[in-house]
Amino acid sequence: MDKRDLSGEFRKRLTALVERSGLNQSAFAARAGLDRSALSQLLSGASTRLPRSETLAAIAAMNGVTIDWLLGLTAREGQTGEMRAALEIGEGADDPEQTLLTRWHEEAAGTKIRYVPATLPDQLKTAALIEFEARLAGRTAISRQGEADLRLAWNRRPDTDMEVCMPLQTLEQLAHGRDQFAGLSQSARREQRAHMAMLLDELYPSFRLYLYDTRTRFSAPYTVFGASRAAVYMGGLYLVLNAVEPVRTLIRHFDGLVRGAEIEAGKVAEWVSHLKT
Repeated sequence: MDKRDLSGEFRKRLTALVERSGLNQSAFAARAGLDRSALSQLLSGASTRLPRSETLAAIAAMNGVTIDWLLGLTAREGQTGEMRAALEIGEGADDPEQTLLTRWHEEAAGTKIRYVPATLPDQLKTAALIEFEARLAGRTAISRQGEADLRLAWNRRPDTDMEVCMPLQTLEQLAHGRDQFAGLSQSARREQRAHMAMLLDELYPSFRLYLYDTRTRFSAPYTVFGASRAAVYMGGLYLVLNAVEPVRTLIRHFDGLVRGAEIEAGKVAEWVSHLKT
């Protein structure tokens, strides 16, 4: 099937979904996270261009169909074997290649991932910090290093897009060796800041870190994978949301953190480098 056939079949099936939803185009577009004008263009056939994978996933999820069906690649409409419970509890694993997070990152390739870490982002940690945290948590540093290496390798791929929001106070605690970083040597803390600044420069703009102020904002740690899955971190366990509406609520919360950030993504590396100890 060439691109014109693919876009034509997509338009036909999208039109059918809008009609059977009972919604007008504005309401359908809002539920799918689209502008009304964007939906009109998709329905008009003025272009053979297909929407982004995030948009396809949102439209498919809200209508209970597969992306393959939406694109005309299969006659089977329902999600059957792909159907997931709206709410799950996931448990972490010691083998980083078998963790749920690793699998979810792979499944979300090509879409935006939004990430609020519990401490520093794993992919930005030095070996010294990983060993320090592993010792405190009673886990092996090898397992945690493996997780960090996999995350960093994933972010270096050309098809990734990740936004991260975290408190600027966490980095101030790192600089001064307070709270969760108490007991980590000054040299290790200095190395961590330099390592982090270097990676932020290297990975930008596909990896964008924003810093918010906990005096005006708050967030529990969580990750949103694309448009229809989110995992809220609960300390060894993940509360997993697989429904479009609650995931969209977390996306709005995350986007609010970005809009209210004290330090924009393009300036964080310099800000980290110049933190006073």
